[in-house]
Amino acid sequence: MPRILIVDDEPNIVLALELLMKREGYEILAVDDGEKAVKAVESFRPDLVLLDIMMPRMDGYEVCQRIRANASLKDLYIVMLTAKGREVEMEKGLALGADLYITKPFSTREVVRKVKEVLAAKPGA
Repeated sequence: MPRILIVDDEPNIVLALELLMKREGYEILAVDDGEKAVKAVESFRPDLVLLDIMMPRMDGYEVCQRIRANASLKDLYIVMLTAKGREVEMEKGLALGADLYITKPFSTREVVRKVKEVLAAKPGA
């Protein structure tokens, strides 16, 4: 069962994504700040991270950078979900190692569809 880490400090978004992802059969862990995200990646070992940028303690850019700095996590897929939709912000997220960048507001069903596509395309899936 693929594991997904949801990192967002907006409870409504977390709840909606968690519900839909569980319905698809994914194992889910949700955290609400960047520091918890870094720890959760190490302990939970997700296949994919849904990562907000604007969060307390450590933003999503830094979380992404830290994940990409760890060679043992090179196969971890990172999808940034954020209200920061300007081209420069998107380029920064992708340059730091995000695999996909989705701007808010987004359709949670669309996010689920993208997650399914990504996980299906992963080697060994």
